[in-house]
Amino acid sequence: MMAMYAHSRSLMRADGNTVQWEGYPTRDNLLGDIGREVSYLVLDGATAVGTFALVPGIEPTYGFIDHGRWIDAASPYATVHRMAKAPGRAGIAEAAFAFAKQRHAHLRVDTHATNRPMRHLMEREGFVYCGIIYMPDGSPRMAYEWWRWDEVPATLKQYVDDEVLPQYDRFDAAHRRDHARRVMARAMTMASLQPKLTYAAAAMHDLGLAEGREEHHLASGRIIRECRALRRWFGEEEVELIAQAAEDHRASATAPPRSMLGCVVAEADRDVEPETIVRRTVEYGMSHYPELDREGHWRRTLEHLHEKYAEGGYIKLWLPDSPNAAPLAELRALIADEQRLRPLFDQYLTLNTKH
Repeated sequence: MMAMYAHSRSLMRADGNTVQWEGYPTRDNLLGDIGREVSYLVLDGATAVGTFALVPGIEPTYGFIDHGRWIDAASPYATVHRMAKAPGRAGIAEAAFAFAKQRHAHLRVDTHATNRPMRHLMEREGFVYCGIIYMPDGSPRMAYEWWRWDEVPATLKQYVDDEVLPQYDRFDAAHRRDHARRVMARAMTMASLQPKLTYAAAAMHDLGLAEGREEHHLASGRIIRECRALRRWFGEEEVELIAQAAEDHRASATAPPRSMLGCVVAEADRDVEPETIVRRTVEYGMSHYPELDREGHWRRTLEHLHEKYAEGGYIKLWLPDSPNAAPLAELRALIADEQRLRPLFDQYLTLNTKH
């Protein structure tokens, strides 16, 4: 096992990750995992080709999360830790995640920001980025969550994964697959509605972006009504509810959604965590207004944030005791304080310029 960790550490260093796993894990860490019966090997026949820990229960370093929020802070979870592989082997992480997903309905995992292969893999595996957690030594890690949603038919989940979510890959950076998955997760944790309705409505709410931004909510409704595949799981009245929820989700809507499903999708789409909003605003501006210089993007960002999110902005919350109320108040305080807002804007503009 120690040889696998040494090999995986060398792969990180070769990829530019010079800080993760420095002197870690130790032999005592691994013996502790074995003693607690949370250590696993990935086998090829009788040969060990990979290893990982799958630890149920509370992870102490996850008690505080910065620059974001856990989407599901209440339900039990297990954490995937210390994943490594032998030289010349592939598919170890996929096998480890498949094993973990079979045994737990809610998973968390973290990795270093420079561990790009693992970050990309977690996104492919359906994990949703939630924010930054800190190791005992104070070093930051990117934190992710995943849910199995046992109450949703497996065939519907497969259809969404294979046919719906790939459509988001061609949208602007603020509305890619990670956005759809985040809306799905938020909607599922907000709602006590029929789970498969919530799942489908959240997954399909932005498909109309394929036809442009301005009327995308209406286009989404039409696409949903025309989707014959949905009739495998829903009757006509349910399809209409899903279509209306997509039409009613837009933040600029002046009338409340026509159903509780519409309220849930609309609120799930209002991910008003302050740094997320600034990042998505910058990403949208970079994608749609590439001709602007830095100050032009700054003015556009201010205009959009004030028009939509500031006191008197058009965004509305539709659920009683909305989980968005507290982060919206934080966002409004940030918008009002340009000395705090400008460095955040500069950070995301520079990051997107590099890409």
